Amino acid sequence: MKKTIIYALGEILIVIIGISLAFAMNKWGEDRSDKAQKEQYIINLKQDIAADKAQLEANLVQINTTIEQAQEVISILGKQVPNKNERLRGVYAVANLTNFTPKDYTHQTLVNSGDLKLMNDFELKTTIQKHYSDYKAILKAYERQEIINKEYLGDYFIHHTDYDLIPQGKSPFKDEKLLKNIMQSARGSLTIKRDATINGIKSCDSILKVLK
Repeated sequence: MKKTIIYALGEILIVIIGISLAFAMNKWGEDRSDKAQKEQYIINLKQDIAADKAQLEANLVQINTTIEQAQEVISILGKQVPNKNERLRGVYAVANLTNFTPKDYTHQTLVNSGDLKLMNDFELKTTIQKHYSDYKAILKAYERQEIINKEYLGDYFIHHTDYDLIPQGKSPFKDEKLLKNIMQSARGSLTIKRDATINGIKSCDSILKVLK
C-alpha cells in the first residue's frame, strides 16, 4: 500500500514537472518570437523614418527656394523695375506645392494589431508615439499652404490674370495689389511650413537614435 502511494505520488510529480517544462518551453518560444518580431518592427520603422527624413530634407531645399521666389515677387509688385515680366514668373513657382507623404505603414500596423505592446521599453514606446503625433502638425502646416494656393492664388489665376497679354510682352497680372497680398500670405504659410519641416527632420533624427 505504501509503495503504491509513493508510486502514485511519483507519477503525479512527473506529470507536474512535464507540464511545467512544457509551459516554460512554450513561454521561451513566445519570448523568442516576440523578440524577433520586435526587432523586425524596429528595422521597418528605421527604414520608414529614414525615408521620411530624406523626403523632408528634399522638401526643405525646395521650400527655402520658394520662399526666396515669393520674396522676389513681393519686392517688385506695384513697381516699375527692369525685367519685371520675367521676374514675375516666380509667381508660378510659388503656386507649385511641395507635399509630404509619411511612410507610416509600420506604425499603423503596430497600433492596429496591438503589437505596440512589444515595445516594452517605455522611452522607446513614448518616443515612437510622439514622433508620429508630431507628423500631424507637419501635415497641418502643409495643408495651410495648399489652402492658400488653391483658394486664393488659384482663384487669382482664373479671375485676375489675362494670359493674352503674355505674347505682347506685358504682365498678365491685372491686380498687382491683390497679388501682393496673396504672395505675402503664401510667404507666411511657407515660413510655417519650413519650420514644421525642420522640426520633422529633428524628430526623425531623435527617434533614429533611440531605435539604434
